[in-house]
Amino acid sequence: MITATPGPATLLPDAPHPTSSVPILPVRSARPQDAAALAALSEPFVRSGALRARPFQVYAWHATDFLVAEAPDGTIDGCLALRHHPDPTRDARVTGVLYNFCVVQYRQGSGLGAQLLSAALAEGRARALDVLFTATTGSGRLFLHHGFVEVSPHLAPKTWARSLDPRRNAKVFACAL
Repeated sequence: MITATPGPATLLPDAPHPTSSVPILPVRSARPQDAAALAALSEPFVRSGALRARPFQVYAWHATDFLVAEAPDGTIDGCLALRHHPDPTRDARVTGVLYNFCVVQYRQGSGLGAQLLSAALAEGRARALDVLFTATTGSGRLFLHHGFVEVSPHLAPKTWARSLDPRRNAKVFACAL
């Protein structure tokens, strides 16, 4: 899960300038055929170190975990995955995990990340999850604005917390739904 911006090299030459007016895009559930686009969108964030590398098969096998923002031309400009986690919290709450949060650079600051996060929160409620967890190497400011609080990894599902790479110094956040 990231909220950091990859370097300027990821801005496409024909992309609108970041300060130009960029319309908010509709959010939909990803489909298996979106796997390649999800991997491609994630790659600049992986290269910058803001996102943990995942093999293409993860995108292929778990494409339906993702919510995506699709531009009118069919490109995916943002994504956020929500997975129901099989392990409850230590206090037996039903949990979900948000991961692989990406928004193309020229849409960052446009509200698209907030729209994806709001959609993920609504999806978590619809699935009757009690709490959502996420980890980020960024500031976490967007999560804080959406009701998340920074928590100890010990409060998260054990297997998920153990999967976090301590060298990345990620902060863990949780939001009760």
